[in-house]
Amino acid sequence: MTDEEQQVELKEVIKLLRTLEDDELIAHGFAVRESLDEVDDPMLIGPDGLPVDSWREGYPYRKKLGNDAYNREKRLLQVELLKAQDWIWSTGERVVVLFEGRDAAGKGGTIKRFLEHLNPRYVDNVALSKPTEWEMGQWYFQRYIQYLPTRGRLVLFDRSWYNRAVVERVMGYCTTEEYKDFMVAVPEFERMLTRAGIHLIKLWFSVSRREQITRFAIRRIDPVRQWKLSPTDLASLDRWHDYTQAKQDMFDHTSTPQAPWTVVRSNDKKRGRLEAMRHVLNQLPYPDKNPSVVRRPDPLIVGSPHEIDTEVGEKTRKRRTR
Repeated sequence: MTDEEQQVELKEVIKLLRTLEDDELIAHGFAVRESLDEVDDPMLIGPDGLPVDSWREGYPYRKKLGNDAYNREKRLLQVELLKAQDWIWSTGERVVVLFEGRDAAGKGGTIKRFLEHLNPRYVDNVALSKPTEWEMGQWYFQRYIQYLPTRGRLVLFDRSWYNRAVVERVMGYCTTEEYKDFMVAVPEFERMLTRAGIHLIKLWFSVSRREQITRFAIRRIDPVRQWKLSPTDLASLDRWHDYTQAKQDMFDHTSTPQAPWTVVRSNDKKRGRLEAMRHVLNQLPYPDKNPSVVRRPDPLIVGSPHEIDTEVGEKTRKRRTR
């Protein structure tokens, strides 16, 4: 299929997602399988009765990771996460992990696996809704600062202050001046956090364009996932390249030595979850670390923005000139 044909096909699918009701999509022949699988990796079935294999788009592996291998490795990594949590609590360390990325890139599912066996008394998951009128009148970082950890705690942000760098910029939820002020302020804000002794880890979950649309379709059809699909998600479908440019500008301005970005390729959710866990564990100097489990993350899945530069469907980077 040529690039032009792919663009036509994508536009048709986007139109269906926007104009048809859930039952009408099903009437067109779309269905979801394995929705009740505890692995939480549902499959979209197209009108031809075949799985929609959009996850293969530009992905470095020919097959998804199998459930047995995934569950074995996940358990080993979760044991290591418990060791890390015990170290955080006993030493009074403070750890913040930011989960950012495109809509439907796998952030929430990864956070769920991080939290699955951790002691809930010493970990917080922060997923904020849109700011209130009161919060909109505050200093931008103020609503996030109150959730930063005290000694002995781990905090996971399901989206963070980086809303302004990508979503707010692309969707017009902030002014140009507010955006520019943020991009100047955030490196210094994060230097303040790291100088105060906070371990700050920033993850960007990457997904190809066709796979994102597949996941949106699953959310439209599957009743237990419909809450995940917001009007902003649907409005963003035509702004893929705007999101790409915003993401690249964010990397260029805010990936610093003390707070670098790490990209996680998540077309295969299971591999993405495991390697995200492995990367975070590699950043924490807790004792009794198992080197056979907490080894170097798969470089085909996890890397810096320069190592994993673009995803399929993204235009070539317009690099900032210094």
